[in-house]
Amino acid sequence: NNLSRSLSLSGDSLHLSELRIVLLGYRGGSGKSSAGNTILGREEFDLKTTAQCVKRQGEVAGRQVTVVDTPGWWKNLPVERTPELVKQEILLSVSLCPPGPHTFLLVISVGFLYTEEDRRAVEEHLTLLSETVWSHTIVLFTRGDCLGDTTIEQHIESEGEALQWLVEKCGNRYHVLNNENRGDVTQVTELLEKIEETVAGNRGGHFEIKRELLEKIEVWRRKKEDKAKQLCMRVKKQREIHRTFID
Repeated sequence: NNLSRSLSLSGDSLHLSELRIVLLGYRGGSGKSSAGNTILGREEFDLKTTAQCVKRQGEVAGRQVTVVDTPGWWKNLPVERTPELVKQEILLSVSLCPPGPHTFLLVISVGFLYTEEDRRAVEEHLTLLSETVWSHTIVLFTRGDCLGDTTIEQHIESEGEALQWLVEKCGNRYHVLNNENRGDVTQVTELLEKIEETVAGNRGGHFEIKRELLEKIEVWRRKKEDKAKQLCMRVKKQREIHRTFID
């Protein structure tokens, strides 16, 4: 019932009135935050390295779109080298767009060489969210301008096995964005249509996180809020002491 309210069927395609997207990828140069700006059509995400999840919303091509940007991991380092904070923020991203994201966009720059270490890092970080994450993931290639006359298919082919494995793991779902060409709205509309196709392939469902992971996130969230409150209280106290001292 809920689903029928938020979507309409036209021919064989699915049109959602609301789309929830989570951006995932490595830090420094993947074009992740920039892709979020391109999707929403305006500067919503700070391009400096993000330390925690940032959620932004807007209307795009007749749809209410929510985009959650996540902190990136180091491009070719294994998951155990990633700070606990970053891993927890990746899990937290899911609860920022309830009841769950329709898709994860795994952002990779066309301008980077893609190695086996990169592939392993992606696999390990995505699997934090559980094995079902792959059926909701689309590989989003940024810096489409770097391709020149090469097609994205030729690029995937020439990059070798690591990238091919990743694209296949994501059900051969991929899209190219040129963040330099914000004026080209068709690249965004086509991406949203691919997301809707992915949702249709998942029988109209969004990604759902396991209950025990959700509980973990809740505990972590409460701890974070408590820490923030304690810090606030400490600062207040110090100000009062300072004021008394001055008086």
